[in-house]
Amino acid sequence: MDTESTYSGYSYYSGRSRGSHRHGERSRDRHKSRSKDSRSEKSVTINTPPAEPLLGDSSVRGEQIQDDNWGETTTAVTGTSEHSLSQEDIVRITKDLEDSVGLDCRRYFTLTLAVILGLLVFLTPLAFLVLPHILWPEKLQSCGTACEGLFISVAFKLLILLLAVWALFFRPPRAGLPRVFVFRALLAVLVLVFVISYWLFYGVRILDSQDENYQGIVQYAVSLVDALLFIHYLAIVLLELRQLQPCFSVCVTRSTDGEMRQYNLGQLSIQRAALAILEHYYCDFPVHNPALLSASKSRAAKHLAGLKVYNVDGPGNNAATGLAHSQSRAMIAAAARRRDTSHNELYYEEAEHERRVRKRKARLVVAVEEAFTHIKHLQEEEQKKAPGDVMDPREAAQAIFPSMARALQKYLRTTKQQHCHSMESIQQHLAFCITNNMTPKAFLECYLTPGPTLQYSRDHWMARQWTLISEASVTSGLKDGTVFVLKSVDFSLVITSKKIPYIQMSEEYIDPKSHKFVLRLQSETSV
Repeated sequence: MDTESTYSGYSYYSGRSRGSHRHGERSRDRHKSRSKDSRSEKSVTINTPPAEPLLGDSSVRGEQIQDDNWGETTTAVTGTSEHSLSQEDIVRITKDLEDSVGLDCRRYFTLTLAVILGLLVFLTPLAFLVLPHILWPEKLQSCGTACEGLFISVAFKLLILLLAVWALFFRPPRAGLPRVFVFRALLAVLVLVFVISYWLFYGVRILDSQDENYQGIVQYAVSLVDALLFIHYLAIVLLELRQLQPCFSVCVTRSTDGEMRQYNLGQLSIQRAALAILEHYYCDFPVHNPALLSASKSRAAKHLAGLKVYNVDGPGNNAATGLAHSQSRAMIAAAARRRDTSHNELYYEEAEHERRVRKRKARLVVAVEEAFTHIKHLQEEEQKKAPGDVMDPREAAQAIFPSMARALQKYLRTTKQQHCHSMESIQQHLAFCITNNMTPKAFLECYLTPGPTLQYSRDHWMARQWTLISEASVTSGLKDGTVFVLKSVDFSLVITSKKIPYIQMSEEYIDPKSHKFVLRLQSETSV
């Protein structure tokens, strides 16, 4: 008895020692691999604060299906998510910050140059008129009636030029482009060369000789203002009118969900076309919803999990190997048949999802209609109260929101929209609908149908920076077959341009007499 117990205890101890020895080897190997990784690549963990949920955890993507009593039986705990960043990512983030600072400096530098050039343009005609009175006033001839009329002409033309320049150039910038706008830079250089040429002629022919004909000096200043007005007209043609006629049809495709739109653009450079496309994107494309993409990925992973790989060349005799080989063949064939029937699973899964969406949509519609009916009763009761006791729309929205909150929460979770709407935004929209006496259908429209990107809060869609990727130079114009990419943080927009074909129309004349015919009736027929 003692021998058996001793032997069993020894066996147990030896098994524990072998297990601990293996565990020690694994821990040493893991420690070595971690030390190698730490020497080769540094990683940093960044904790990001959770977004504001609707009535629970908005980080839940909805891979698991909740029952109808989820809101009453489940406790949601929010936390921080961890994302590992390598040293290359940190360098890239630092470079992006430096690029952003460079863009800001370049924007202010360009604005400073524009202001200096504008002051030079507007002060030059005035300087042409004032300098003779300062340098040689005793030699100037008297200014007659025609000269005084030219003063009025210069004043009004400068005022018109000031308003025109303010309307065309001094507008808030819509975006920061990677390269200089070629036409605007060309116009700035043209104005600078033009003003310098006038100053050179003025210095040689008027300042040096101290011209006594003041009327000729005034006409010289008037000619400068007229030329500046013509340059401004050229700027309108190049910057505004040239791009109005559509010449290209661009196809914009979102890389994640394949959402597609078509737009017609005029003669634009690639970077200006990218800016126009982004302006259309925020108004036309539905908001990007990564939760729907994660659901499709989880479904694909579940289908692929049904396939298993077996070792058909394992150890053993030939008979056992042949038997294992035949069994593995049968298992693989069964897995292949199960894979072939996966479309049925997808069909029933989508049908079940649509049924659940319709069910929760019906509950939401009924709950919202009952809440708005209660609002009407409250309004009728408040009309009987004193003016100081009337409830404002914000308080009314907070009063009726709990009655529809659970149904709205379930619907948003089922349709994967819970991260797009916070409780505060829903209450603000509800108060807005109550203030403007809108119907329940008008309140529900933004939740039942995914709206454009601008409809949602800037925290959900505002991209810090778009990256333009193009093989051709971004300052070159659009051509037939031009392809470029606008890359954001979560997705990309792939743009393909096609030139609108030349349309040849011809006219064909039809003789009006060819449409005439004669109906001859016979008395023998029933007609």
